[in-house]
Order: sequence, then structure tokens, then C-alpha cells
Amino acid sequence: MRPDENDGSMESRLARLRGIVQGVGFREACVRQARALGITGWVRNRSDGSVEVMVQGSPEQLAEMCAWLRNGVPSAVVDSLEVNSLRSPVDRLDQFERLPTV
Repeated sequence: MRPDENDGSMESRLARLRGIVQGVGFREACVRQARALGITGWVRNRSDGSVEVMVQGSPEQLAEMCAWLRNGVPSAVVDSLEVNSLRSPVDRLDQFERLPTV
């Protein structure tokens, strides 16, 4: 079930992960997990070696996804996970996808 942006249950969060998070299948696993949870957004590598994830969904969905980000890929080593709520209005995305590195 996708939260409706009009009922106030939809939230957006931006996460940055640092550690051994590139070259270990993290983005593909992230896409699968987000789609399984029914949330939307994107994941991308950053040129500094980190991974950035933007997620949209209900508070419960996002809490589950953020917990997964820390431990979801056995081959990854997450040294730090920073998650920020996006306060300004964010357009509702239709799916969760992998974006190119920036």
C-alpha cells in the first residue's frame, strides 16, 4: 500500500552512507528492498565513494528501509549512516530506481 501524499502520511528522507558501500551490489539490493516495501525514490553512488538514497513512503516504511540500509547487504560495511527528513515539498515519485553516479 502506498501512502497518499494528500493524507499527510507520506514522508521523504535523504540518506548518505559511507564505508564499503560501492562495488558490493548495494544499489541493486537497495532497489529490490525498496520495491518490496512499496516505497519510491532513488539510490545513486557519489564520486566521493558514498551512496545516497532518497526514499518516500509512510513513517513505518521509511523506518524499516532505514534500518535495512545499515545492515541489509552482507558484503557492505556501513561506517556511517546519516538520514535527514526533507521538510520542503518534494514531488511524489512513481517508483524506486537506480540513478547514475554524481
